[in-house]
Amino acid sequence: MANPKLITLGIESSCDETGIGIYSSEEGLISHKLFSQIELHAEFGGVVPELASRDHIQKTLPLINEALEESDVNLADITGIAYTAGPGLAGALLVGGSIAQSLAWGLNIPALGIHHMEGHLLAPLLELEKPSFPFVALLVSGGHTLLVDVTAIGEYKILGESLDDAVGEAFDKTAKILGLGYPGGPALAKLAQEGVEGRFLFPRPMTDRPGLDFSFSGLKTFARNTFANFPEEKANIAKAFEVAATETLVMKCKRALEKTGFKTLVVAGGVSANLSLRDALNKMTKTIHADVFYPAQDFCTDNGAMIALAGHYRFQSGQRNDDYEISIKPRWSLEELSSI
Repeated sequence: MANPKLITLGIESSCDETGIGIYSSEEGLISHKLFSQIELHAEFGGVVPELASRDHIQKTLPLINEALEESDVNLADITGIAYTAGPGLAGALLVGGSIAQSLAWGLNIPALGIHHMEGHLLAPLLELEKPSFPFVALLVSGGHTLLVDVTAIGEYKILGESLDDAVGEAFDKTAKILGLGYPGGPALAKLAQEGVEGRFLFPRPMTDRPGLDFSFSGLKTFARNTFANFPEEKANIAKAFEVAATETLVMKCKRALEKTGFKTLVVAGGVSANLSLRDALNKMTKTIHADVFYPAQDFCTDNGAMIALAGHYRFQSGQRNDDYEISIKPRWSLEELSSI
């Protein structure tokens, strides 16, 4: 007997982007919609949690309707709903969780809370050329910097993580120091293209000792002190910061591949869109005869497609939750997830 067709609706609302995705077991990703709150938070220089939550309330249902219309799928066709349950902003997570569980209850279908970083980790599986297990995953975003041993979906062992600022957070804070506005990471990367490499030499934190943990707060402080002494050299400071952060990530990835013996690296999260980082990782993996995979640019930042995909795999394995409890986990380790 053929497996029944599964159509998963994914809802992402962990921070400042409302994302919707629809994933079919037969056709793959058939629709995704995204609304970014960048303009809403720009005047404050960062995300305001209460404003983020209110905007998710306004945008989630209209985006679901747009995605359904685009994919020619009726609400009654949905067989399961996946939503981001954590990590993230509590209020924002509650919006997505409430809508997901309410819809699921009304449709008499299951809803599952998905780990936000598992969504990022699996995002490269949306591409035609997919990584195969096992692999090392580098997850780099505004809130997380993680190196993960991935043997299968749900089988994760954290090899290293940031002891302070995540790399994306360090990019944003350094951009703010340089007066580049919000969001800072892309603005800093753009300015770095105008800089001269080697004008300033920034430290490569925690690379002179064994281990796979990271620390980026000192790099940010080094940028602040350099800018105080050379305020006219913003582009060169941006370049020095980006090169130091990139080389630090590359060194740690190489160590992780050597430690595990794996020959595949997956890089995901918002910072994985950085072209300098991709270029450096491509060169490193080529020298050690390893393969590296990234999500498409559209799926590097938070999005509903990755949540729909992660939900699809878990629904496909038989995982269900029929009690319709609105459950969120603002702090949640990948290692707590069940394997499938």
